[in-house]
Amino acid sequence: MLCFQPMTEGERHKAGPADGGSLRKLLRRRSTIAFLLTLPLIAVLALIAYPVGYAVHLSMFNRRMTEFIGLGNFVYLLGRSRIWMILFQTSLFAIGAVMIKVPLGFVLAHLVNNLPAKGQRKWRGMLLVPWVIPPALSVVAWRELLDPSYSAFNWILVHGLGLEPVFWLGDPGWARFSVILVSVWFGAPFFMIMFLASLKSVPEELYEAASIDGATGWQRFRYVTLPMMRNVIAISTMFALIGGFTGFTVVSVLTNGGPLGATTVLATASFMVGIMGGYLPLGAAISLFMLPFLAVAATVILRGIAKRGSDV
Repeated sequence: MLCFQPMTEGERHKAGPADGGSLRKLLRRRSTIAFLLTLPLIAVLALIAYPVGYAVHLSMFNRRMTEFIGLGNFVYLLGRSRIWMILFQTSLFAIGAVMIKVPLGFVLAHLVNNLPAKGQRKWRGMLLVPWVIPPALSVVAWRELLDPSYSAFNWILVHGLGLEPVFWLGDPGWARFSVILVSVWFGAPFFMIMFLASLKSVPEELYEAASIDGATGWQRFRYVTLPMMRNVIAISTMFALIGGFTGFTVVSVLTNGGPLGATTVLATASFMVGIMGGYLPLGAAISLFMLPFLAVAATVILRGIAKRGSDV
């Protein structure tokens, strides 16, 4: 027969502080604090995981969603010339816009950083307006500015410069240019604020040491500013590329994929095929078409950041 003896007062006194001390020690660890701070993000990722997983599951069925066909929808897309044109246009808009937004945001960040402290708040607020306004609302305003009949830009071209009006949204070339223009206008403030925050974090002592060593302005920029900002530039570019490849609002509101599909991107094609056309599995396959390429690009960028961090 087993007998359990109650703990004496001295034993309880010894056990209590030990357990409480270990708990306090655990909570004081950096890893524990970091985990607790990332719990909201983990919860959001868990909410995102379900629709992504369901999209992958849905893309492996036939149109009636009654037969499992595996990668049949993806094989069908690879054999269609139309998907390659859409992929080219998506890459053109995403990469082309980022190639303009990054240097433009970089220049704006340096200009704002060199302003007096009082003027910086005002200019930061004004330059952030395009990014703060809801995208659908701002794109509607751009569509009015680019309208071929009563466009403000065409009025300036005709009455101010004596040139011929431009069919901004009706010509394939100009329509693509317009999509990139609006994307740059909308996304450049994001790069500006990211680069500005990175510039503020560069220690002044590094610039002073470089000046004492006789470094020129270009050398300070090349050997001090760029190395300190490269991780921020890489991460911002990665997020902008992902947003560009998955972008929907600008094209949908501005051109709706026209003229003649010249501005159709993967997101709008997925919506038209899956929702408007009623072919949900194929629409899901189109939406997932760029996922492997984006995953590889993100992995390369993040590995580069981790490698540079380990070299510091």
